[in-house]
Amino acid sequence: MENMNNVTEFILLGLSHNRKIKNFCFLLFLFCYIAIWMGNVLIIISIICSQLRDQPMYFFLNYLALSDLCYTSTVTPKLVTDLLKESNTISYNNCMAQLFTTHFFGGIEIFLLTVMAYDRYVAICKPLHYTIIMNLRKCNALTFVCCVGAFLHSFVQTFLTITLPFCGPNEIDHYFCDVYPLLKLACTDTHIIGTLVIANTGMVVFVTFVVLMLSYVLILYTIRVYPPKSRSKALSTCSSHITVVVLFFVPALLIYIRPAATFPEDKVFALFYTIIAPMFNPLIYTLRNTEMKNALIKVWCQNPLFIRRPLI
Repeated sequence: MENMNNVTEFILLGLSHNRKIKNFCFLLFLFCYIAIWMGNVLIIISIICSQLRDQPMYFFLNYLALSDLCYTSTVTPKLVTDLLKESNTISYNNCMAQLFTTHFFGGIEIFLLTVMAYDRYVAICKPLHYTIIMNLRKCNALTFVCCVGAFLHSFVQTFLTITLPFCGPNEIDHYFCDVYPLLKLACTDTHIIGTLVIANTGMVVFVTFVVLMLSYVLILYTIRVYPPKSRSKALSTCSSHITVVVLFFVPALLIYIRPAATFPEDKVFALFYTIIAPMFNPLIYTLRNTEMKNALIKVWCQNPLFIRRPLI
């Protein structure tokens, strides 16, 4: 079938048509977006300007914070501005670009969380070989693999969508361009494409989630014989990671692991991994992490640049 597109733009139905709800959401998500930038930039600068940058865990945390900023910026700015408008449209090309970038940066985040779980597994289960296994060269290589894997995932997802013909309805029941709402608008049988999307996105999310959970099970099994103090420190670090994983993966699993279909609740689930998780990540990683809190104090409270000098 020849790919024929009569649709040049899509209408995003957004979260609500009620003006009061839209005004409330505007203020809420504007605050969230500012908090995301402040929290993640704070983490990035604190790691770069301290000795934590030489430790693998914080090396990956630095890139996770950067991917959080990029990921939420593919969705949130348009969501916030659209809440002030009566009619929200997005061109076909911009829609495909948004689809690609959201899955690209989302994929980087998924793979980085997996790598961070591997890092914790090596640190706790193989402490004597940790510095050898997780050297700087390997950290850079793993980060590069995360980016390549995310690019391939996003390319496949976008390519499958671009091949679809859109020749009729153009209303997307979502606040950004995602694959399932777009499948619903295609004027062709999308059963095969939907199955391929599940195989691509659904299985990526599911397999990485299973790998993450298995790594933490192995960690918990290993630390059962540790002294109470060492066990408490390991549990504190892992609990931060698990909280972030649950916030990001559980809503994503609820959307992408099922057969290709759209439900009103999808928009609420999507808020968790596009806005809420990136906002809480800095809090989760700092409040339960002594090293990160010490780095924040050293960089922002004890740095001569930020200490006010008395006037002579």
